[in-house]
Amino acid sequence: MSSINFKETISPFFWSESDNSASVCLTVGDYRNELFKTRAKEGFEGSGYDWASLAKVFLEEKQPELAGVVKFDPEGSMYCAYSSDKEALKQFAIAFKTAVEDEVLIHDLFSRAELD
Repeated sequence: MSSINFKETISPFFWSESDNSASVCLTVGDYRNELFKTRAKEGFEGSGYDWASLAKVFLEEKQPELAGVVKFDPEGSMYCAYSSDKEALKQFAIAFKTAVEDEVLIHDLFSRAELD
């Protein structure tokens, strides 16, 4: 996949890389807010931490071979996953974005996300 197609595929997530590692991030606030509102009474608000909680469930259940390879470093306004294995992170980014767009799958995964 070309880098332009990859960036379009994962949008609104965005890719950043350095010599030794890469990250895929999302500035939270505008994307999939309705998902997090379904559990607002539990304290979910769609923060970077909430996105990381969702991504952890996805990783554990759908790509367990990447657990420990893909790591998370969220902030309140930013979700961020990173890895020194750029190809593994690309696989994760594409699969996670696809899952987020699948209404049934993402609501199922989110039902098991835990507040961080």
